[in-house]
Amino acid sequence: MNNLVIICAILLLVLLFLKVPVYIAVLSASAVYFIGTPGMNLSIFAQKTINGAEGLSLLAIPFFVCAGIFMNYTGVTKRIMNCCEVLTARMPGGLAQVNILLSTLMGGLSGSSLADAAMQCKMLVPTMESKGYSKSFSTVITAASGMVVPLIPPGVGLIIYGCINNISIGKLFIAGIGPGIVLCVTLMIFTHFLSKKRGYLPSRTTKIPVSEKIAAVRPAFLPLLLPIIIIGGVRIGVFTASEAGTVAIVYAVLLGLLYKELTLKNVMQGCKETVTTTASIMLIVAAATCFSWILTKEQIPQQFSQWMISNIHNKYVFLIMVNIFLLIVGMFIEGNASMIVLAPLLHPVAMAYGIDDIHFAMVYIFNCTIGAFTPPMGTLMFVSCGITKCPTKDFIKEAVPFYILFAIDIIVLTYIPQLTTFLVNVFY
Repeated sequence: MNNLVIICAILLLVLLFLKVPVYIAVLSASAVYFIGTPGMNLSIFAQKTINGAEGLSLLAIPFFVCAGIFMNYTGVTKRIMNCCEVLTARMPGGLAQVNILLSTLMGGLSGSSLADAAMQCKMLVPTMESKGYSKSFSTVITAASGMVVPLIPPGVGLIIYGCINNISIGKLFIAGIGPGIVLCVTLMIFTHFLSKKRGYLPSRTTKIPVSEKIAAVRPAFLPLLLPIIIIGGVRIGVFTASEAGTVAIVYAVLLGLLYKELTLKNVMQGCKETVTTTASIMLIVAAATCFSWILTKEQIPQQFSQWMISNIHNKYVFLIMVNIFLLIVGMFIEGNASMIVLAPLLHPVAMAYGIDDIHFAMVYIFNCTIGAFTPPMGTLMFVSCGITKCPTKDFIKEAVPFYILFAIDIIVLTYIPQLTTFLVNVFY
């Protein structure tokens, strides 16, 4: 391996650990390579960086980000939350169950785990505390429920992974449904028993009339049609995954007009948030594309694949090592950033072992999500604690049982590929 590439990789890791912005860290490492390579035209550095942000598939990111933001301004979140409250009212830990179910349903609208966790920390945690839930438990369950979001279409991570590894984004959208439901169900079951032990009682003990359930579900019905419209439209060829984002925006605006809650001020604020959120993502994508080009030019993925295959002769052992490696990386580096740098390395190796590309994508994304929940530098943990003012040590102590649950979930997802591929095979 080129010694200059090793120096660049070390520089990248050092800058990331020093909390330098991800795109600056990646661009700095790339710049060192171009400057240190004799005869290398520096204009290629600029070309590859700019080209990284020009992929048509990447248009799905700003579109879905915008749609998710508009959904929050149109009262959709409030209507879905009211629906979840009625459906989970008789369960132990009712508000905690609302938290999990809301994340699962809103995952099809927001696409971002951090955005979902931030929203629910503001909306639900104060209410949970007023009902007797501890601050640490409320914060942990909010962060944990946010982990469902990247798996549910149209998660931003699904779009990025599909773009950098040339995988159908439509297939990834469908593949995420199974793991998302598994994580939601296991979280709700775990919360049920934990809440009974803690004495977090149901918010209602009497039977809820069917008419009340229908009255709660009816306002949420139209918003919850959006994921179905997106997946159905992509599958039957009415629009591409990127064009589905524009459909989602139009749908969000129509709901805003129908509910009479979307104002011109909200539209302007939503556009501003879309630009800032998209810019932060695209800067990372553009920078990482340049770095990926360097790795490809130096044939690092091929060398890495050959080394892995020659030393690990079993795909199941390879998957165990990948899980451990990605969990450790996710503790220190934001998921999308690590995905852009590492997925081009690991994806070809997984293909060489005969692992289904869609299945491996979901394993990868779920590992990154667990890392975001895990100390010392998990982004979900810090965002949630920052908003609720929960001490990090209290969060970590409360989260220990959840780490065990997620370890079981990732093992199940890793070694039962049908959870990921079944729906893809049915639809495609």
